[in-house]
Amino acid sequence: MRFISPKIDYAFKKIFGSEQSQDILISFLNAIIYKGEKVIQSLTIVNPYNPGQVMTLKDTYLDVKAVLADDSIVVIEMQVARMTAFSKRVIYNLAKGYANQLIKGDYYPLLNPAIAVTITDFNLFENTDTEETISRFVFQEKTKKFAYPDEELQLIFVELPKFKKNLSELEDLTDKWIYFLKEAAKLESIPASLGEVSEIELALNLASQANMTVEEFEIVDRRGMMLQDEKGKITYAEQEGRERGRQEGRQEGRQEGRQEGRQEGRQEGRQEGKIALIMRLLKKRFGEVSTEISSKIEDLSAEELETLGEDFLDFNSIEDLENWLRGESQDE
Repeated sequence: MRFISPKIDYAFKKIFGSEQSQDILISFLNAIIYKGEKVIQSLTIVNPYNPGQVMTLKDTYLDVKAVLADDSIVVIEMQVARMTAFSKRVIYNLAKGYANQLIKGDYYPLLNPAIAVTITDFNLFENTDTEETISRFVFQEKTKKFAYPDEELQLIFVELPKFKKNLSELEDLTDKWIYFLKEAAKLESIPASLGEVSEIELALNLASQANMTVEEFEIVDRRGMMLQDEKGKITYAEQEGRERGRQEGRQEGRQEGRQEGRQEGRQEGRQEGKIALIMRLLKKRFGEVSTEISSKIEDLSAEELETLGEDFLDFNSIEDLENWLRGESQDE
């Protein structure tokens, strides 16, 4: 027995958004939102997917919406590949679902809470200290951390790559549902620990390739390939960006190297020019200068050469120069 991956948007919609998915969705949402407590007793799936009406590749609105018994709205979405401004899109969809409850002239008290449950097959929160698979966000005061009076909007994220447990390590209903999302496509049969949860067993039966029509299987297969292509494009773009960054870095390094080389060259040129000028003046005044004195002059710094150029006029003999050079070496 083989199973389609719930991470494929079409399969996700079939498993969690079909007319027979009500119990599955209740169990899943209780696990993710309420940590396994049976808070949700009933719900209504909005615009449920009908297996008899196979969606085409043009259908892109594949999230699952449900209204709970207390009229709260829940939007559930699976996202496999990264996309630009994805975090903004999640907030937009949640805010839109919340605001669309009212029509012009309605009163604000008619608004009911809205929850966005977003499952990602990539790490959305990479630069954080936590490795928790599930992250929950609500409004609260930034400094004192007290909650906003009405807990109207919630954002819940499930980052599948952060879930590291294997089948034998699953502890509770939450673990089992996350394992189902992440590993269902790798299973060859229904494990006992998952089968003991009737809703997960039903989800696996819905995900069974044996229970799919040829048309459904082709749609899932093509969607799976499309998603792999998208992930491949993103990976290629990231690699290309890194390589471009390395090339630009190397070019900047070469540019900086050339700039530094030119600066060093100019400095060395000025230094050599000062030495040549002083040697000509010494030769003109005192005649030939010994190799030892020439070497000492060549070892002088730019600042020392400038000082020598100023003091030179006070020298009456080559001995004065030697004494000056000896004094400089003692200062060092």
